[in-house]
Amino acid sequence: MRGHCILSHGFESGPDATKVTALAEAAGHLGWTHERPDYTDLDARREVTPLGDVPARIARLHALAQAAAARGPLVLAGSSLGAYISGHVSLEVPVAGLFLMAPPVVMEGAPPMPAAAVPTSVLHGWHDELIPAAQVVDWARARDARLLLVNDSHRLSDHVQASADAFAALLASL
Repeated sequence: MRGHCILSHGFESGPDATKVTALAEAAGHLGWTHERPDYTDLDARREVTPLGDVPARIARLHALAQAAAARGPLVLAGSSLGAYISGHVSLEVPVAGLFLMAPPVVMEGAPPMPAAAVPTSVLHGWHDELIPAAQVVDWARARDARLLLVNDSHRLSDHVQASADAFAALLASL
């Protein structure tokens, strides 16, 4: 076993979403184990915030990450809100790397997206309608992160394979 990956889906998505499924397949081909937590119950809790129960999402990922990190190398990956919570948890649990798709580096009512100083790869759409590409470029530059900007929107639906390939490149580099 090379290590373990926790793949966190975005808001109003799910653990069987196309992108996290592609990442799971890429990890498996390289000998990494993986899991895809389900946050849909927490996303439905709009009475907490417009994005559901984000603190509970962070707590769920933290518990899973802590257990996984005790067994060996851990990589956190996520899309959109899943990227945000992955960055947040990376400061609390030792991780070998981060893979962030369409990361909300600035969210209203929240501090800028935190992340540990570990190898980080980011994939973002030039035409993301929710998160301006310039914000992500600035965030990635400050961390010397790998950054792949693609001709796509927030969902990155035209770049599922590119996401899997970029994730595989990160895993292979660790």
